[in-house]
Amino acid sequence: MGFPHPSHRQETPLLTRHFGEAEARTLDGWKKRGGYQALEKVLAMTPGEIVDIVKESGLRGRGGAGFPTGLKWSFMKPGDGKPHYLCCNADESEPGTFKDREVMRWTPHALVEGCAIAAYAIGAETTYIYIRGEFTEPLLRMERAVREAYDAGILGANAMGTGKRIDIYVHRGAGAYICGEETALMESLEGRRGNPRIKPPFPAVSGVFGQPTTINNVETLAAVPEILMKGAAWYKAMSLSNPKSTGTKLYSVCGNIRRPGTYEVVMGFPFKDFLHDVCGGALDGRKLKAVIPGGASVPIQTMEEAEATLMDYEGFAAQGSMLGSGGVIVIDDAQSMVAVIARLTRFFAHESCGQCTQCREGTAWTTKIVERIRDGHGTMEDLDTLVEIGENMTGTTICVLSDSCAVPVISGITKFRSEFESLIHGKRVHSVLTAVA
Repeated sequence: MGFPHPSHRQETPLLTRHFGEAEARTLDGWKKRGGYQALEKVLAMTPGEIVDIVKESGLRGRGGAGFPTGLKWSFMKPGDGKPHYLCCNADESEPGTFKDREVMRWTPHALVEGCAIAAYAIGAETTYIYIRGEFTEPLLRMERAVREAYDAGILGANAMGTGKRIDIYVHRGAGAYICGEETALMESLEGRRGNPRIKPPFPAVSGVFGQPTTINNVETLAAVPEILMKGAAWYKAMSLSNPKSTGTKLYSVCGNIRRPGTYEVVMGFPFKDFLHDVCGGALDGRKLKAVIPGGASVPIQTMEEAEATLMDYEGFAAQGSMLGSGGVIVIDDAQSMVAVIARLTRFFAHESCGQCTQCREGTAWTTKIVERIRDGHGTMEDLDTLVEIGENMTGTTICVLSDSCAVPVISGITKFRSEFESLIHGKRVHSVLTAVA
């Protein structure tokens, strides 16, 4: 199936093409749009054939890590005599990120179908959709979609009349950021406090209830039915720059931008065109100053870096940041970078589970020092202290929450040091400082 090569000035709606259509939320409406044809097709295939197609497509995890999805599935061994589990990570808590929420609000059956296909491919009879506790509307949409799928015989002990069992349960989380980390998610799912686990063992060996488990993001799973229907080559063709980054990507855009919202573009789309043409650019009388392109836990980009970026995994890395979750936070010249960074560090300090000393103490002290600078009471020595603390917090803990707190501080001091120094020397140049703090 051919793929129309997109302009640099337009979106490519694939997962988003039915957003805004109320009928698409229902089973009948989804079937009218081709829903569940992919599941019917794959239930006649072998699990290995499905995994090979997903591998060939180049689909990578859309939750932040970017790990090849087909390769992750291949770690599971159907028929090994053990119960297997699939966990859909719908605990979308990364600041600036809200694209998974929109998938669940508008096309819940796309996620149900993607989960069912993935479950069959990895030999999992049971799937848990672990959804963020605050997601009231998405929770209702997903529960209704799952019920409709059971009532229609799509799920259950005889899925689509094939004699194969596929069960899906929607599990509401407790509202903790840390439960977006895959091993903390499993701990929470099992009824314990959401503390990350030490790896190894990895989930494919010992996951939920000590059994082989795969964890995939909402956007990742929602893309699977399209790939299985239209083929790996079709999906691979959706790339403007890099064969290692294929398909489309959803981006959540917020902050100081004319048109915030959820957008979908092909991998390799120029970030400059995305920000200025697709999202409308700066507000009247303002100038864009910085961008956090992949959610709060990735390095901040200057506008020079952002406008040189191609929007794929390698493109963001080449310009000093990461694609991450696709949560684009735009910051203009009316904002204090110190105040923005202080807000981020306070979030991470609040959400630390406290297991690791470097994270528990480091996030708290980092926040105190950055807020002291923000409030005009900092010293030049504080900048060296922040860098030293950040280095000690990076790569030393069970999960990467500690790193996530250090990242905006280190990148902020490196790229916007003059703003820190101005506040230290008593020069407040941003009139909205208290507002954004």
